[in-house]
Amino acid sequence: MNVKKQSIFLILLAALLVGFIGAYTAVKITEPDTNTEQKQDKAEKSQDKTEESAELSTEDPEDMTKVTQAYHLIQEHYVEDVDEKELLEGAIQGMLETLDDPYSTYMDVESMENFNEQIESSFEGIGAEVSMVDGQVTIIAPIKDSPAEHASLKPNDQILSIDEEDLKGLDLNEAVEKIRGEKGSKVTLEIKRPGVSDAFNVVVTRDKIPLETVYSDLKTIDGKETGILELTSFSETTADDFTEELEKLEAKNIEGLVIDVRGNPGGLLDSVEEIMEHFITKDEPYIQIEDKAGDKQPYYSSLAEEKEYPINVLIDEGSASASEILAVAMKETDHEIIGETSFGKGTVQQAVPLGDGSTIKLTFFKWLSPKGTWIHEDGIEPTIEKKQPDYYYTNPVQLDKTLAFDDTGEDIENIQKMLIGLGYETDRKDGFFDKDTEKAVQSFQQDHDLKATGTINEKTAGSIEAEIIDKIRNGEDDQQLEEALNVLYK
Repeated sequence: MNVKKQSIFLILLAALLVGFIGAYTAVKITEPDTNTEQKQDKAEKSQDKTEESAELSTEDPEDMTKVTQAYHLIQEHYVEDVDEKELLEGAIQGMLETLDDPYSTYMDVESMENFNEQIESSFEGIGAEVSMVDGQVTIIAPIKDSPAEHASLKPNDQILSIDEEDLKGLDLNEAVEKIRGEKGSKVTLEIKRPGVSDAFNVVVTRDKIPLETVYSDLKTIDGKETGILELTSFSETTADDFTEELEKLEAKNIEGLVIDVRGNPGGLLDSVEEIMEHFITKDEPYIQIEDKAGDKQPYYSSLAEEKEYPINVLIDEGSASASEILAVAMKETDHEIIGETSFGKGTVQQAVPLGDGSTIKLTFFKWLSPKGTWIHEDGIEPTIEKKQPDYYYTNPVQLDKTLAFDDTGEDIENIQKMLIGLGYETDRKDGFFDKDTEKAVQSFQQDHDLKATGTINEKTAGSIEAEIIDKIRNGEDDQQLEEALNVLYK
């Protein structure tokens, strides 16, 4: 695999399809000579470590004879035919599973070939970043404007089955292969959502996944021109696109900036490093990398002075890995962080080809904040905690009966929150279908050309849900962004 294709492959893993959490390369091993000598040293150090690990892998441990004995025992005496290749690859997968690290994974030749085919054609799938959390395939974040986002999949959703096929016993690669598919094809995901008693099905229509990772906006706040830069992942082009959009905003004389990494699952480490070089001065590190021996290497930018205007950062539970690297560096240099506690991924992976077309992606390092904090599994707490309105956290509605006055249950509570979010006031949002709820339902039905029964059947529930999805996607009532803008100049 040449360097260019490997680099594209890493991006694909990071953000463009259903894949693994990003920020897994400490540096590119062959990094262009366009940055500081510090980065060159980092690249050399990374290469040395990779070569060292390769050398160690050639030294068989004394107990390796047990593995060989087990292999021959199975080959010669197991009652059914055994595929030699499957035995060997099962041994590799077994070793990685004992690490209890969802980010260290093995991709066989077939998986790699599938990735390469997708790289050479088009990016298609549902558009969600997934990982293995406590043995469950778990969504870290849906990608902006992807089918997964349109279907209202959320961070921490667990995927229990795919097209009624239980995922129990499958590794992450196998699950991902089943979720992927051609544009226009449908996949049914059985979802278990934290805080919801029963699992529910979500039908997602696969599509091409958007490649754009940087979105720019300009707002006037208290008479001050304020830039907003949203980053949906950290790919090869993100840093250049970010710089371009930042320069456009600065040409318009912005007086403040909000960086939005909500729902950003991460990506390439060198991408976020280049972005931090706009904001973190050379006086303190923007990151520290810790190796297996516990040795820590800080890395610095060449920036002489920080920006003259105030900057804050938006995060949520879908902000992971490279997003957290950016957020914690900004937090520790006294910038406000607004939103909800982030995901918590503090490790760095490298993809190591095994020579036959297969690859191991292995955790090589920990990354630490500028002050040496390891946020792994804890996440980053915002300096200003702010949740979205209740309707942002509602769930897909699946009814097996019509809901009416005097009924109770989670479905009613869910719909009550949606109705309130749409402006149909009801005194209750505790799941009891009272007369006030009935009136709110009737009002909604009248406004949307539905039969005004005051009861909730599948058609009414679907219409309410569709309205809520549109409102969220349009960014209406984004209280986290509103808070970030309000505190920017205080």
